[in-house]
Amino acid sequence: MTSTTTLAVALPAEHREHLIRIAREVSFDMGARLFEEGRRADRFWIVRTGTVGLDLHVPGRRAAVIESLGHGELVGWSWHFPPYVWHLGAEAMSPVRAYEFDAEAVRTLCAQDAEFGRAIAVWVGRVVAARLHASRIRLLDLYAPYGSGSRS
Repeated sequence: MTSTTTLAVALPAEHREHLIRIAREVSFDMGARLFEEGRRADRFWIVRTGTVGLDLHVPGRRAAVIESLGHGELVGWSWHFPPYVWHLGAEAMSPVRAYEFDAEAVRTLCAQDAEFGRAIAVWVGRVVAARLHASRIRLLDLYAPYGSGSRS
């Protein structure tokens, strides 16, 4: 994940502070599942310490870890787009401390403050683009025949 998607870089200070004010501090033990692909996306997290792995269900195989997220990174973007269903799964790869946000509360703030809402939308959009790129590369690494990822 590029540094442009971390909270400290992605949002101006006033928007960061506005968001953090409604956060709840949570902890996850190593191995805890934060969410499952296909389930309702009603919250999201910003990692304070530790590592969260994003994974993709692969029928007949073990879930493929697509990306590892650390300090300042957004865990979960599906809460921002209807129908609010997780596109990936997430698991704590180490003990994790994070800020947790109620998705509906944040969407309400976005609707009430257009500038804040735009900043959140741009940030989440950058995260989605980065995750799509990371997913593509990881899946090519795992499943493509040798040389499939190269351009001719």
